[in-house]
Amino acid sequence: MMSYTMVGTNDLPRAVAFYDRIFTAMGLERCWQDETMCCWGAADDNRVPRFFVCLPFDGKTATAGNGTMTAFRVKSPDEVGRLYDIAIELGVSCEGPPGPRPQYTETFFAAYLRDHDGNKIAFVRF
Repeated sequence: MMSYTMVGTNDLPRAVAFYDRIFTAMGLERCWQDETMCCWGAADDNRVPRFFVCLPFDGKTATAGNGTMTAFRVKSPDEVGRLYDIAIELGVSCEGPPGPRPQYTETFFAAYLRDHDGNKIAFVRF
């Protein structure tokens, strides 16, 4: 159902460095980049959802959407913790440390963060 997610940035090199580390740790590759945006996903399969970070097309300042979040499904609670640690090491802020979230389901395990531009992301396993 999902084709891609796109978030804005005000500092493309910083955003690319952050997401490169995260997606490399997830086993995903950078599949496309130009001077205004960068994309990660399966380079040879357009059916796989992709994630873009970009400078806003309208030239205005990028802002994070209130209530907007992208969640990345991972293979294990350990991977949730590992990716969370990488993100924190890279200087982003915690919105909820790794742990179970039984209010969603018995097996839901997640960590929530905000990237350098304030975009909310999550790593989840359920």
